[in-house]
Amino acid sequence: MLKLRTRISCALLSVLVLSVGVLAQPAKHALKLDDIPNFREVRDPQLSPDGQWVAYVVSAVDVKEDKSVAQIWMTSYDGKVTRQMTRGTESASSPRWSPDGKYLSFTSSRAGAAKGNQVWLLDRNGGEAVQLTDVKGRLQSYEWSPDAKRLALVIGDPDPDAEEAAKAQEAGGKPKAPKPIVLDRYKIKQDIQGYLRSGRHSYVYLFEVETKKLERLTSSKIDEVGPVWSPDGARIAFQSNRASDPDREPSMQIFVAEAKANTTEKAITPATSRGGGRLEWSPDGRWITFIESDEKKYGAYNQPHLALVATDGNSAPQRMASVEALDRGISSPRFSNDGKSILFTVTDNRSVYPASVNLASGAIEKLLLPPVVISSWDVAGKSSVVLSGGNTKYNEIYAFENGALRQLTKHNDDLLAQLDLGQTEEVGFKSKDGTDIYGLLTYPVGYVKGTRVPLLLRIHGGPNGQDQHSFSTERQLFAANGYAVLAINYRGSSGRGQKFSRAIFADWGHYEVEDLLAGVDHVIKMGVADPDRLGVGGWSYGGILTDYLIASDTRFKAATSGAGTAFTVSFYGTDQYIIQYDNEIGPPWNAKSWETYQKLSYPFLHADRIKTPTLFLCGEKDFNVPVSGSEQMYQALRSLGIETQLVIYPNEFHGIQRPSYVRDRYERYLSWYEKYLKKATNAASSAGGGKE
Repeated sequence: MLKLRTRISCALLSVLVLSVGVLAQPAKHALKLDDIPNFREVRDPQLSPDGQWVAYVVSAVDVKEDKSVAQIWMTSYDGKVTRQMTRGTESASSPRWSPDGKYLSFTSSRAGAAKGNQVWLLDRNGGEAVQLTDVKGRLQSYEWSPDAKRLALVIGDPDPDAEEAAKAQEAGGKPKAPKPIVLDRYKIKQDIQGYLRSGRHSYVYLFEVETKKLERLTSSKIDEVGPVWSPDGARIAFQSNRASDPDREPSMQIFVAEAKANTTEKAITPATSRGGGRLEWSPDGRWITFIESDEKKYGAYNQPHLALVATDGNSAPQRMASVEALDRGISSPRFSNDGKSILFTVTDNRSVYPASVNLASGAIEKLLLPPVVISSWDVAGKSSVVLSGGNTKYNEIYAFENGALRQLTKHNDDLLAQLDLGQTEEVGFKSKDGTDIYGLLTYPVGYVKGTRVPLLLRIHGGPNGQDQHSFSTERQLFAANGYAVLAINYRGSSGRGQKFSRAIFADWGHYEVEDLLAGVDHVIKMGVADPDRLGVGGWSYGGILTDYLIASDTRFKAATSGAGTAFTVSFYGTDQYIIQYDNEIGPPWNAKSWETYQKLSYPFLHADRIKTPTLFLCGEKDFNVPVSGSEQMYQALRSLGIETQLVIYPNEFHGIQRPSYVRDRYERYLSWYEKYLKKATNAASSAGGGKE
C-alpha cells in the first residue's frame, strides 16, 4: 500500500508541475502596433575566412529617438555563441572580414556628420573599434584585397554645400543660404539623392591599410562602381558607363585594371553591355560571372540574366542556354569553390530558391525546393549562410548545408512565440482571358472555416516584384484585426517569366486589373470574402493600381492609395522615370504616344466613376512618385464629393522610414478600413441591412 500511495503522489506531483508550467506560459496575442517596433531586422551576413563565424547587421527601432539604429553582431557557425560587436547612437553597417582573419571592418559616421561615412576596424583580439579611413566625399563601398593590405574604395566627389552645412552644424553656427540648383542633365531626379547635378562623379580608389595612402585606380573622368579584386590580388574588375550620355543609355560595361595607381583599364564587355550587380571572379581568375539586364525599353520589367565573360577581353559575354531556358530572374551569381559550377538564386512564383549550374554540362540543380525564400547567400570554404524566413517567420540567418537550413540567429524568436499569427496559403485561379494567376491568402487570426469575413486586396509595387513566402508585417497586422488579406502576383510581376512580366508594356491598368479582380472573385467563391466588405490598397505601383481598380469597379467600400499617380502625362519630367517615358510610351508631343498617355491616365480622367472612399498618402520629398500624384487624385475626389483624405509625411522619401510615421500609417490604414468595412456595415446591420 505504501508503494502504491508513493506512485500516486508522484503522479499527482508530476501533473501539478506540468499544470504550473502550462499556466506560466503567457497566452499568445494577435499582432499589435506596439509589437512592431520590437522586431529586429537582420541583414548582410558575412562569413569569416575560416567559415567559423558570421558577422551581420541588426537594425532596431529606438522609439524614444524616433529612428532606427543598426549595429554589428557576430554568431558562431554552430550557433552556440552570439554577441553584439558595436554599440552607440550612430549606425554601423557593411561588416567585412579582412582576408587574413585579423579584423572585422564596418562603416559608420560615428566620427561626426562632417566626416561622413568611414571604414572602422575591430581587432579580433579585442578592444574598441578604431577609425581606419578619413576620406573626403561620399564613401559608397569598400573591398578588402586578398592579402589584407589594401582596400578598394568607391568615393563620390564631395558636395561642397553639404560639407559646409555639416561643419557649421557641428560648430553650432548658422549655415549660409543654399546656392541655386543648376541642372543640365537628361535625368535630373532620383529619390533620396535629390536633384542630379553635373560635374560630380564616383571613382575607385586604392587605400593602403598601414600607411593610409589613398590613390586613384585610373584616370578616367567617368563614374566607376563595384570594384572586385581578382583572387591573386593583381587585378581589379569594376563597372562603368562610358556612353556619350550615360543618362540616356543606362548600361554598365565591365573593365579590368591592374591593381595599381593610375593604371589603364581594359574593357572586357562591349559598350552595349548591360551589366549590373556584383561581379564575381572564378577561382582561377579567367572568368567573371555577372548579371545582365534586358534592353532599356523593358527596364521596368527587367528579368536578370546570368552571364559569363573571359577576363582577357578576347571574347564576347555569353549566357548559358540551360539557365536561359528557366525563363526566370537570376540573382547573386558566384563560382563554386572548385570553379566547376556557378551558384545563383532563382525568383520563381512566390519563392526564391538557391540553384547551381554545371559549367561543363549545363545541368541545373535546385538546391532547396520551394516554397522557400532566401537572400544574401555567402560562402566561405565548406560553410554557407543565407537569410530566410517564412509566412509566419521573421528573417534570420541560417546555415545552408546538406540541402537544408539550420537556424543560427534568433533575434525575433521570443517575440514571435508571443504572437498568434494569421495562416497563409497559396491560391491560384484563371484571369479573364484564361491566364493562370497565383497569389497568397492570409486568413484572419482565429478564422473559423466557412465564415465570410472582410477582405483586403493589398497590391505590391514595382510592378517588377512579387509577393512571396516571407513575413509581411502589414498582412499580419490586418489579419490580427479581422481581415483576410489577398496578395496577387498580377501580370507585370516577376517570377513568372519574361512574357508574363512584359504583358503590361505601355498598357498599364489593363491586365493587372483583370488579374486582381479575378483574384477577388476567386476568394469570394471560396466562401472566405464577404462581397459586401471589400477593401483595396497598395503603395507605389500598388497605389497606382488601386486608383485603376476603384475607377473600374465600384464594389470596393474603402481604399488606401499610397505614393501613386493617375494622370501619367503630368509626370513627364517631374519624377525619376524619364527613360521609361521616352522609351516605353514615347514623348507626349507624338500623336500616337499622346493617345497612350490618355489611356494610361484613365483613373484621373474618369475620376467621376469612382465611388470608393479613399485615403491618399505620400512622402513630402518623394522623387520616385512625387506628392502631386496623390494631390491630384485627392483633389479630384474632393471636388466630386467623394469621401477622401490626404496625408503627407514631412521630409520622407518614397519609402516611409521614421518609426512614428510608420506607426501612423498603419493606424490610419486600420481606422479607414474599420470605418468603411466594419462600422458602416455594423450600422447597416443594426438597421436591418447588411450581410453577415
